[in-house]
Amino acid sequence: MDHNHSHHDHNHSHHDHSHIPVLSNVNSAFIIGIMLNSIFVVIEAVIGFAINSLSLLSDAGHNLADVGSLAISLLAFKLLKVKSNDKYTYGYRKTTILAALLNGVILLLSIGAIAFAAFERFSDPEPLPGKTIAIVAAIGIVINFATAILFMKNRKHDLNIKSAYLHMMSDGLVSAGIMIGGILIYFTHLYWIDPVISIVIVLVILSGTWGLLKESLALTLDAVPKDIDLNEIKVNAEKVSGIKSLHHIHVWAISTTENAMTAHIVIDNDENKENMKVIKDNLKHRLEHMNIQHITLETEFTSEDCHKVNCK
Repeated sequence: MDHNHSHHDHNHSHHDHSHIPVLSNVNSAFIIGIMLNSIFVVIEAVIGFAINSLSLLSDAGHNLADVGSLAISLLAFKLLKVKSNDKYTYGYRKTTILAALLNGVILLLSIGAIAFAAFERFSDPEPLPGKTIAIVAAIGIVINFATAILFMKNRKHDLNIKSAYLHMMSDGLVSAGIMIGGILIYFTHLYWIDPVISIVIVLVILSGTWGLLKESLALTLDAVPKDIDLNEIKVNAEKVSGIKSLHHIHVWAISTTENAMTAHIVIDNDENKENMKVIKDNLKHRLEHMNIQHITLETEFTSEDCHKVNCK
């Protein structure tokens, strides 16, 4: 019994330590990403206006939205560290979920604007210097993939990091598409390729954003986080000796990295009353391995009343 308890404590400290480095690396990743991409937005917009290339301008707009979303995510991570208080008992952790939702909305708006401009341009394609487009896009490939690599390691831990990673990867692919388009324009003088690339950019972003938008909206509405299965929680709880069943389970996300749960546990007979702490610790230990960090358990005991309402 003692062994189990000390193991439990060890797990707690291990969990806390492992949490902080993940976020501190991320801060510098976001700052570097914001700086690199801001510089590129300026280059792309200036040249895009100068040569009147819709694919460069639309990509600049899309990259600007990404810089904005990186900044929102960085702010959310800063707020994540704010201590909880009497008014905000979970601190500002939920801002990470709202940031992910806002990022999705910003991207949808930016692709609407790109699509509109592209359809207008189809009727009247303009002559463009393909070589210039290709060179600018090549710079974009380097910057976007370099930024994506910064987020690669932590992308599975957090929805915001995952969204930053997806944004940068899709930006890199978009730049590759623009570069190919620039080369084709240079050799073929088919200027309608420029708006066609813009439409492809729209489709690429839409496919990536839709899932992010759905997931962040679900978390905003306190849905059960995607990687958590209520049935699995029940099965795991019933494996703990002394627990007969688990019901009234509520699981929701406090932030993009932390989850909370409340539930009623039905304890087998009154003899287990003095073992209550051990039983609860055992269950909490199992739940932590399922990525549930904040756990509140209400206890009941098997009795006639319980059978009437059918606690099983």
